[in-house]
Amino acid sequence: MSLKIRLARGGAKKRPHYSIVVADSRYPRDGRFVEKLGIFDPMLPKDSPERVKYDQERAKYWLTKGAQPTDRVARFLDAAGLMKRDARNNPEKAQPKKKAQERAAAAAAAAEAASASAE
Repeated sequence: MSLKIRLARGGAKKRPHYSIVVADSRYPRDGRFVEKLGIFDPMLPKDSPERVKYDQERAKYWLTKGAQPTDRVARFLDAAGLMKRDARNNPEKAQPKKKAQERAAAAAAAAEAASASAE
């Protein structure tokens, strides 16, 4: 049984509220779970202590049992010092796409032509 520590969504439409749960990876996101560890309320300010609350001892226990946290939960655990999360970096994603590069090149050429004609 491959266990995941993940978020299960609750709350109303456009008012999300998440439970931090340990569940079998084959179960649905909001379905059956093994244990509820805490809550995450994204509607609260980022600096609020009530935004993320969970039982660190139980999270540590499940990590020793081999449960794999999802990326968002790994961020919470890393902030608490329970585990080390590898920083992700995709510099290709930040680059402008082909059309934007063509437009930028055309704008640069037009600006160069305008400055040449002004002299």
